[in-house]
Amino acid sequence: MNYLGIDDDAFIRNNVPMTKQEIRILSLVKARIKPDAVIYDIGAGTGSLSVEAARLAPQGTVYALERNAEGVGLIRANAANFAVPNVKVIETEAPAGIERLPDVDTVLIGGSGSKLEGILDAVTPKLKPDGRIVLNCITVQTLMQCIDYMRSHSDSYVYEAIQVQVTRLQQLGPYDMAKAANPIYIVTCWKK
Repeated sequence: MNYLGIDDDAFIRNNVPMTKQEIRILSLVKARIKPDAVIYDIGAGTGSLSVEAARLAPQGTVYALERNAEGVGLIRANAANFAVPNVKVIETEAPAGIERLPDVDTVLIGGSGSKLEGILDAVTPKLKPDGRIVLNCITVQTLMQCIDYMRSHSDSYVYEAIQVQVTRLQQLGPYDMAKAANPIYIVTCWKK
């Protein structure tokens, strides 16, 4: 399947945070999702990553975990809109509920609600050999929590981190002005 990505404005969003297209594309490339993968999308927000992951894994299942009721509704609406019945929405605040899920190939973490260490503790025993965790960190504090966790678990994990800055041109009359989006850190972790 050729992956071109879905335009941001194709998603129903309202006021719920959403991972933007360029970051989704990079995150999904780092995730290396297989067609039959089991995927957790933790802090799924609008479900933009869940939907795109489900399209990459048509024989797999995406478990979209979201604590915000509005987000849960948006994930369901976006999954229906893009006809991806393999997205299963779970209204919970992670790490609650992870213990009941099947073992996982790929974990996408977009929001951790200040519970990143507990989430990583919960997904570690569920992560299959060669499984990958991809975190999108908006704050430096979340980035450092992730790096500290991976360093303290260096017997189990290897990680890499990139910082991405996307700038879009915005037309202002006869001119085009650069409008920067917030920088994002993408951390990819995999079991040794």
